[in-house]
Amino acid sequence: MADDDGALEGDDDGRSLAVLAARTADDKKGDDIVILDVGRVLAIAGWFVIVSASNGRLVQTIAEEVEAAAKSSMDRAPVRTEGHREKQWVLIDYGDVVVHVFHQEMRDFYEIERLYGDVPRLAWAPA
Repeated sequence: MADDDGALEGDDDGRSLAVLAARTADDKKGDDIVILDVGRVLAIAGWFVIVSASNGRLVQTIAEEVEAAAKSSMDRAPVRTEGHREKQWVLIDYGDVVVHVFHQEMRDFYEIERLYGDVPRLAWAPA
């Protein structure tokens, strides 16, 4: 069941992790950061965090920092990760939250937000 702002009840941990990931990415100079509430349209996750980086090294740095922040602040480790070697699109899957760190060119190519254009976006503010 959803609450008044569309989030799934009992998903405060996922929401908190998504905001933490967004703020961490922002601190590391990530660009165009959005949090999508995909819980109503996907059975596999409640939240997507999408962030762009201008180069492969920054993709890697943002991904590593998100993982470190989730571990130190919330004692959360990802279920799986993909793309660290290529540094073009790193996916960090926490089960309830999936963080996508894109090289800007890859994000432009895949247009992942367009696929989920009808889901609510979670407002968040840099820390």
